[in-house]
Amino acid sequence: MRPIPNQRISKNALKVWRILGAIETFIYMLLLIGYYFLSTYFQGTDWIKWTLLVIVISIGIIKVVFIPTFRWRRWRYEVYEQEIDLQFGIIVVRRVLIPMIRIQHVDTRQGPLLKYFRLASVTVTTAATVHQIPALPESQAANLRDRISKLAAEADEDV
Repeated sequence: MRPIPNQRISKNALKVWRILGAIETFIYMLLLIGYYFLSTYFQGTDWIKWTLLVIVISIGIIKVVFIPTFRWRRWRYEVYEQEIDLQFGIIVVRRVLIPMIRIQHVDTRQGPLLKYFRLASVTVTTAATVHQIPALPESQAANLRDRISKLAAEADEDV
């Protein structure tokens, strides 16, 4: 059996994922506030309001505190000459092998939050799927993109 990949993503991924979870929870809260205002006109029952508030707060705590930690602990990757080995997931842990010969395109992506924390994601595209290695330091992401591109070109030449 193949060993677990030993490369990890940046610890700053926790900050990015927590901020994204907080933004998502804020949006849920805005929707809940809208529901509160509408329910005053339609005689909404109070227990529904309180239940929804508890649900939104619970989801917010889970998305901000727990999910980023579990997600970061599971995320690992390794780049070999013939394939890329990814491991990720929280409850269901997935293990994906991407053969270099199948890779068509490799790029780096960087949204506003990733840019603020000087992180980037490496995206690997095959004919059927798109895989992403999230939240790597910018220089490491650029080096990894170039390395995967070179290995994929060499694998393609060998065929």
